[in-house]
Amino acid sequence: MFVSAKEIEIRYAETDQMGVVYHANYLVWMEIGRTKLIEDLGFTYAGLEAEGYLSPVTDLSIKYKASMRYGETATVRTWIESHGKLRTTYGYEILHADGTVAATATSEHVVVRKDTFRPISLRKIDPVWDAKYAEIAKRVD
Repeated sequence: MFVSAKEIEIRYAETDQMGVVYHANYLVWMEIGRTKLIEDLGFTYAGLEAEGYLSPVTDLSIKYKASMRYGETATVRTWIESHGKLRTTYGYEILHADGTVAATATSEHVVVRKDTFRPISLRKIDPVWDAKYAEIAKRVD
């Protein structure tokens, strides 16, 4: 299984009054991880947008396991959980420096035309990208 990893230094602005990372920041880190995975595979999300497509989130699930704090380094591990005709599900682990799991998550995305927001298969717009996702996905739907 292909897994991309991205280290993130936790900034003070990402924490709440208790010094713990605010829960919504994990979602931002997941997006950073997803973008890194796409780049590691040789593609760019910006390139997809430039061609007139978007990939909105259609479902999201996150489980918080161990708090993170300012001054720590988080590692976001990202992979393709599943890939189908219209939907791709990304898997995530956010880890402390010692390997302790801080959070696990999945996000489901579809590709849509920017002008109409109608779904379109990744296979139709970039067969190479689609084939790469199918190759590395834990499961193909």
